[in-house]
Amino acid sequence: MAFTFWLISIFEIIAKCYIGIKIPNIGSTLFYKLINDFWTIFIISLLCLPIYIALYYTKKSWKDLPVKILFTLIIIGQFALTKYHLTTLVNLGADFLGYSASDIYTTVTASESFSILYFIPFILFPFLFWTINKYISRKIVLKKLYIGTAIATVFCLGIKLIIPEVTESLFQNKLAYFSNAIIQFQEDKNQFNAANLTYKKEFPLLKPSSSTPDVLAPFFEINEEKPNIVMIIVEGLGDEFIGKNANRGFTPYLDSMIPKSLYWENFVSNAGRTFGALPSILGSLPYGDKGFLEMKPLPAHSSLISILKSNGYNTAFYCGDESSFDHRNNFLEYNNIDNIIDINKFDSSYHKTKANAEGFTWGYPDAEIFRKTLNEIQSKKGPRLDIIMTLTNHEPFDFPEREAYLKKVDAITASDKNMALSKSEVETYKNIYASLLYTDHSIQTFMEAYAKRPDYNNTIFVITGDHRLIPIEQKDKLCRFHVPLYIYSPMLKKTQTFKSVSSHWDITPSLVSFLMNNYKMDNKIEKIAWMSSGLDTVKSFRNIHKIPIMQNKGIINEFIYKDYLYSNGDLFQIDENFETSKISNRELLKTIEDSLQETKKLNAYLTQKNKILPKSLLIYSKASFEFSKEELAVIRKETKGLNYDQIFLKARELAFNNKRKEARILCNYILNELPNYADVRTLKGRTLAWDKDYKNAEKELLEVVKRTPYYYDSYLALMDIYWWSNQDNKGIDIAKKALKNEVKNPELGIKLAKAYQRTNHLALAKKSIDSMLQKYPNNSEFMKFKNELR
Repeated sequence: MAFTFWLISIFEIIAKCYIGIKIPNIGSTLFYKLINDFWTIFIISLLCLPIYIALYYTKKSWKDLPVKILFTLIIIGQFALTKYHLTTLVNLGADFLGYSASDIYTTVTASESFSILYFIPFILFPFLFWTINKYISRKIVLKKLYIGTAIATVFCLGIKLIIPEVTESLFQNKLAYFSNAIIQFQEDKNQFNAANLTYKKEFPLLKPSSSTPDVLAPFFEINEEKPNIVMIIVEGLGDEFIGKNANRGFTPYLDSMIPKSLYWENFVSNAGRTFGALPSILGSLPYGDKGFLEMKPLPAHSSLISILKSNGYNTAFYCGDESSFDHRNNFLEYNNIDNIIDINKFDSSYHKTKANAEGFTWGYPDAEIFRKTLNEIQSKKGPRLDIIMTLTNHEPFDFPEREAYLKKVDAITASDKNMALSKSEVETYKNIYASLLYTDHSIQTFMEAYAKRPDYNNTIFVITGDHRLIPIEQKDKLCRFHVPLYIYSPMLKKTQTFKSVSSHWDITPSLVSFLMNNYKMDNKIEKIAWMSSGLDTVKSFRNIHKIPIMQNKGIINEFIYKDYLYSNGDLFQIDENFETSKISNRELLKTIEDSLQETKKLNAYLTQKNKILPKSLLIYSKASFEFSKEELAVIRKETKGLNYDQIFLKARELAFNNKRKEARILCNYILNELPNYADVRTLKGRTLAWDKDYKNAEKELLEVVKRTPYYYDSYLALMDIYWWSNQDNKGIDIAKKALKNEVKNPELGIKLAKAYQRTNHLALAKKSIDSMLQKYPNNSEFMKFKNELR
């Protein structure tokens, strides 16, 4: 198996070179990887030895087969992890535990194009394993093999002790990294469990609101009217791509915004993936086990959304994909946001990103998201909080007019003599740089359109990245989290660039402090519970914050402490240019590790014991469905081993078998997790209608229409309710709404015609049925109804 692992490592290096990724020293990289591969195989072999011995003494002809099959599966797993690394340039770890099967499928299909060629290596490497094994068993003398293995083991152990760099993640065996991450996640989980957690203060974060200084007021002209806040969270926008940094040149508009804004050049995200963006940016919230959004139910907390909504703000969230991805909608709805605009609320005038070979598309590209935002806010009066989350700067980096933007990349490369990147480096990631240009231009178009609005002069724009994009190789351990922060507004009376370090955790504390201290608010916040103290506006380089970072779901293994970065047991000095250099200082390392452990303990206490904010201080608390013991018993019985789609089918089966109460329990169980699941909510509404609970049935079905206005079945279900309850005028109104939303379904037309008939609008009934017969001239039901109208 060692030879097969080595071949996979060689494949990885060749693949990286082929796609243009620079490997500083191929020889030493390969050597270190082979050492780690051998060591991993050695440990696996030791773990499997008892199984082999037990089978060996059975003297069965197939005694070797189970171990060979196990090793084959391990090889397939090793190659799968290598493929993941080649796509993302990071190793898969405990974040695997934080994603549902559907989220994993969505992410993989977005990043990969599947074909027969894609699966050939998954067959080839197991075949090589069986071939090499067969050759060795025939040609190699066992005694020599044992001696060679012993020598290799001693040699590899010596190398690992003498050369510490061998253990770095770049060289680690993928399976070993994955296994160690899972083990560490479980250890952390066991170490910090609720039974062992206590604090002197029941609510350690709770402080007077005055404890967050108002650092933004000196930069602003304060108007009497409360300002709009527009938050733009840009997918993959790392600081490396901005201003004068190494990968510059492809964000000209954002570059031009730096001197016009308050700009933090040494700013960091609190997570390495998008799952951490909303709770960190909007709530300054802890992580929980696998990210705050994964918690069920969410701990009591407040956020920028709930605070501003309680003070008269209209609040909205805009994205082009499913807001249920990463459970963002659960967080937004908990904070009682007024409106969520996602993939379900774009009509036919908007154009999705084209699907890949597997039929996958994330949804609507950035320019369409911004266009939708502008159209939606036309009718919304201020003050407003608009949160926009972009999408395009992510695998597969596809977007409208892609070829035109690829040509623009060529033009920039040819004309910019000061570019730090070589032509070959740009060519390697050309599609990504084109995507950056597209996103940058989309932001520019949005800002220029917004500038024509009458409320532009009283609007504050906050722009940041959710994390640094992954596929372009990272220069160091810090750059994955290094993102820009802009605060731009026509209200600024002076601009400034800051070198002091802050993080996503600091945005909401500072915005809330600024608004509460300078504007007339109906609901003054007396107590706050933030994970950080707010933005640092000192111009020179310094760090007054302790910033733990959850790179992937499950493990907090990065920590910024003063001017040091702790990363997976290694210590780095951070200089004023936000560059890192590895250092060795055991005493300092121990201090930082102790501080990180205390932070992990605090994170566990706050989230496991629900001690972020007392419930008495909650502004809004939109609770999820709570189940009785009897209902939980039904859920356990009916959902065992099923995914959410299968649970929906089970609920539908129960409903059709007159077990409607049980069906609704399963619907509520699904809606706790996926509140936008239109089929589930429609089924729930229908079962209520079948039980003649028309009021609650209408409420559920109108909620479906609100969430998914272009989904036909909810309109049909509503028309049935209005028919059964003799509310034909309501039926006509909902049918008109469906037609306005371009819902095309023949049942809609006949139901509308019947509603017109029953309200004595016979001419309209005839017109409606005639229009249906034009489309479906041979429909016997339509013909029969038309004859009844004569």
